[in-house]
Amino acid sequence: EVQLQASGGGLVQPGGSLRLSCATSGFTFADYSVGWFRQVPGKEREGIACIGKSDGRSMYDNSVKGRFAISRDNANDTMYLQMDMPRPEDTAVYYCAARDGSILYTISDKYFYWGQGTLVTVSS
Repeated sequence: EVQLQASGGGLVQPGGSLRLSCATSGFTFADYSVGWFRQVPGKEREGIACIGKSDGRSMYDNSVKGRFAISRDNANDTMYLQMDMPRPEDTAVYYCAARDGSILYTISDKYFYWGQGTLVTVSS
């Protein structure tokens, strides 16, 4: 059974830091590109970051570029999103996802496997 378990969400102050994790199982993690998405009520899910299988290539949405960093640990089948300098508009449910391909996408339709989401609230 494929599982992606996102964790690490919570309340963070603007300008603070937060790290999300996504532990995976049930598929060969190293063979999949992975990404982070987020969604607020009433809006479509948006892709914010993705990373390739093992070459370190990454891509970011302009809204988080320079503030967030995606990474992965293939030895432990886990991916991360380091959120630095978060803003109130970053408040959302964050999802991790995986796709069987090398091309980097931040389009949700390109991803096969999804985690359950973790809520991040940026507020003072």
